[in-house]
Amino acid sequence: MDRADRLDLVTRHTAEVVTEAELESLLAEGSPSAYIGYAPTGEMHIGHFTTMRKLADFLRAGVDVTVLVADLHAHLDDEKSPFELLDARSTYYRIAIEGMIDAAGGNPEEVEFVRGTDFELDEEYALELYRMLAETTISRAQRAASEVVRESESPNLGGLVYPLMQSLDVKALEADIAYGGIDQRGIYMLSREILPDHGWTEPVCVFAPLLAGLQGGKQSASDPSSAVYLTDDDETVASKIDDAYCPMGETENNGVLEYVEYLLFPILAHRGEPFVVERPEKYGGDLVYEDYADVEADFLSEDLHPADLKSAASTYISEVIAPVRERLLDRPDLLREAYPERYGD
Repeated sequence: MDRADRLDLVTRHTAEVVTEAELESLLAEGSPSAYIGYAPTGEMHIGHFTTMRKLADFLRAGVDVTVLVADLHAHLDDEKSPFELLDARSTYYRIAIEGMIDAAGGNPEEVEFVRGTDFELDEEYALELYRMLAETTISRAQRAASEVVRESESPNLGGLVYPLMQSLDVKALEADIAYGGIDQRGIYMLSREILPDHGWTEPVCVFAPLLAGLQGGKQSASDPSSAVYLTDDDETVASKIDDAYCPMGETENNGVLEYVEYLLFPILAHRGEPFVVERPEKYGGDLVYEDYADVEADFLSEDLHPADLKSAASTYISEVIAPVRERLLDRPDLLREAYPERYGD
């Protein structure tokens, strides 16, 4: 695979790359390393899947991938995960992420998984973190983490340490590329500022878009209807998609269209399959799409009805998450331990 194809794989379906010229240089030099960190808090859903799917692109482009299951971060961010649940949730996240990478056509065995507690408690890491704490103002830390950690008028110290640890993780994991959602931009811009003074280079930053929830606007962990969860059965998926915000001819905050674009089309393209919208002959028959732009064009022109789009999307989403769901449901004890409020007896 030539350098242009590798660059396309790494950059496609992203919100921003900082900077593309630096990324080109990394790819020219050989096999760069990339990392993404995920704090094991709430259950994973198809919003996470769109981000994890990208790791299959990294692998195909010859990029070494590390996934950090950031257990300490999960507790530091306003105790979103109590300490007693960290082990179970970390295991759940690894199993779910491996399943998503596999379903997207990547090989999870090629990915290195690391937990934060594997190295963030080491003396060398702690001393470097103390240096960063001494050099960084409270306002700078708050600004960097404002889109990520839960904030209040009286923030906990954990939320201020969080962005510095995430920056230091880039160095500790020797990552050339820092990958995450566009909400992580503030933290990784901080990384580019401070890491050269701590013995590491400015990481290239690749950001995934944040997708709308199924009810429009942002996805909410407190609203199960705003996303399809990885353990949802076919009936639940169909019901959530059927109830989703998807007005005729409107694309803004349209989560259904966004999942078709960022999740389904990349996976189908890797398989060499089109996106098929089944319709009765009296309504024009099936629509077959090889490119997402044609889906959006037909939706805007109202040649593609929301009901038909939703029906096709729910079918494909159910098919894509099915193997991930199976992996998780095969571990009922783990689900009960990680999320007792939902799966407990």
